[in-house]
Amino acid sequence: MAIVKPFRGLRPPREIVSSLACLPYDVMNTEEAAAMAKDKECSLLHITRAEIDLRKGTDVHSEEVYKKSVDNFNLWQEKGWLVQDNEPSYYVYAQTMKGRTQYGIVGCASVDDYLKGVIKKHELTRPDKEQDRMVHIRVNNANIEPVFFAYPPVKELDAIVKRIVRKTKPEYDFTAEDGFGHHFWVIRDQATVKRIEELFASKVPYTYIADGHHRTAAAALVGKEKADNNPGHTGKEEYNFFLAVHFPSDQLRIIDYNRTVKDLNGLSSAEFLAKLEKGFVVREKGTKIYKPRKLHNFSLYLDGRWYSLTARKGTYNDDDPIGVLDVTILTNEILAPILDIQDLRRSKRIDFIGGIRGLNELKRRVDSGEMKVAFALYPVSMKQLITIADSGNIMPPKTTWFEPKLRSGLVIHLLK
Repeated sequence: MAIVKPFRGLRPPREIVSSLACLPYDVMNTEEAAAMAKDKECSLLHITRAEIDLRKGTDVHSEEVYKKSVDNFNLWQEKGWLVQDNEPSYYVYAQTMKGRTQYGIVGCASVDDYLKGVIKKHELTRPDKEQDRMVHIRVNNANIEPVFFAYPPVKELDAIVKRIVRKTKPEYDFTAEDGFGHHFWVIRDQATVKRIEELFASKVPYTYIADGHHRTAAAALVGKEKADNNPGHTGKEEYNFFLAVHFPSDQLRIIDYNRTVKDLNGLSSAEFLAKLEKGFVVREKGTKIYKPRKLHNFSLYLDGRWYSLTARKGTYNDDDPIGVLDVTILTNEILAPILDIQDLRRSKRIDFIGGIRGLNELKRRVDSGEMKVAFALYPVSMKQLITIADSGNIMPPKTTWFEPKLRSGLVIHLLK
């Protein structure tokens, strides 16, 4: 069963939270981070993307950047921009996008749970990205950014969250520049804190990484490293746990994650469309944007026109949790055999675009001449994600996109 612990959060005062909180480090480059932090002296980006405070062109993985991160983290605490709570607490973090709100419980997940497979994953991680976050956690001795977890819904946990939201005033309540709302409550009542811990331990057999596989792996590896290097290790030290926001899986929605390709691998448009007929029923839809209607239906944009592609039987396997995915069908039937894109992770001919940017972005990229063809996919469901994680399988690259992203800086977990 899942271990989710309360902790003494390190948090900003209410007055500066909207300026301090920021998007995760990995959804922006250095230039974008600098622009986001402009005129925000206390932005957490000075800690998570500390290269913005150094000379232009500084290697983001250099010792200089990590040192600046530590210096800023210490300075933020000295200035009172980050203050630690007196008692271990849980927190409720709610996000609102387009009128819809999802409610998560912020608590510390267990390093042992990750190592033992109680925390389930659906993506592979890259050692270089793990190493970068490990250094960041190690030098700051803190989980500065949370990871995004899902768990099977528990009625009593839902009821506790509902009661807190209805009866208490949020500690933070603001709308970010992207229009998404962020709402945050501190659960101080110790009887409620105790009951939440009991419910996770008795009613939640597994939790699932929704977003943040590299941060999760890094946090767990640093925790194990600290345990291995501590002769007096007890298992109760703060480094045995890491910061996560846990959402009931029935509140989450995955949005589409689409693809654009630079060329047709030497084929003419007519030759390419003819080759698609083997695996798909192809229907031209004209110049108006066409969005996939259901699983195994794709939209294709080529030469200013939209097409519907419906996968023929035999191109997918309903009994295989990976083989039934539309990303698998697209790779196996089009990207690999027709367009000769054999490695999605490394190919320079393909780009991936989160559905949050809309299908107009696919059209723009193709119309500009930067890309030749675009594919839009029907989103993966949470049920599919959980089935794949439970089966021990790994999803193909760039399959899931979650929105809204968690804001970093609402609460931080110290490892000491």
